[in-house]
Amino acid sequence: MLFPLVERLARFMAILGGLVLTALIALTCVSVLGRGLNTFGHSAFLTSMSESAANALIATGVGPVFGDFELVEAGISFTIFAFLPICQLRKAHATVDIFASHFPRGLNRFLSTLWEVLLSAVILLITWRLFVGMEDKMRYAETTFILQFPIWWSYALSFGAAAIASVVAVYCAGASVVELISGRKLIDDMEGGVH
Repeated sequence: MLFPLVERLARFMAILGGLVLTALIALTCVSVLGRGLNTFGHSAFLTSMSESAANALIATGVGPVFGDFELVEAGISFTIFAFLPICQLRKAHATVDIFASHFPRGLNRFLSTLWEVLLSAVILLITWRLFVGMEDKMRYAETTFILQFPIWWSYALSFGAAAIASVVAVYCAGASVVELISGRKLIDDMEGGVH
């Protein structure tokens, strides 16, 4: 059926998002360490201890990564959308069911399907708006302040991940509707695991 393909696609995006997130964490750590060493090299403490050591540290060029926050900003937007497909497929979104636990089972299934369809519509809307935003950034050739890379690049990455999230969301919404009508389970939630 279609499920194995959708699951592989969602897993691929989650792995890709994890790799990008790991790279962003490493970038941030290197930048913070560089900033700290640069500050230490300019500190009165190190200068008073050994001016030559302070000058040597500063001469290495150690400092924050140039444009680090621009790279993190662009990368984090991608990772959010990259993790969305697996979260959607596993029904792992945060839910509040204070009252739902007291509802009849049929009503809970209906509400779950309704929210799945509405969330899919929201993901489709966000994907469309990302595309419109990307076109807008391309048209005006906007660039980032420090690194001067085109802003539309980050929009394009996020749009690509959001488009895949939309495919998974539509599949999940359709499967939820079929499950509600037929009573047959097509997608297990994260507690049950997918076989």
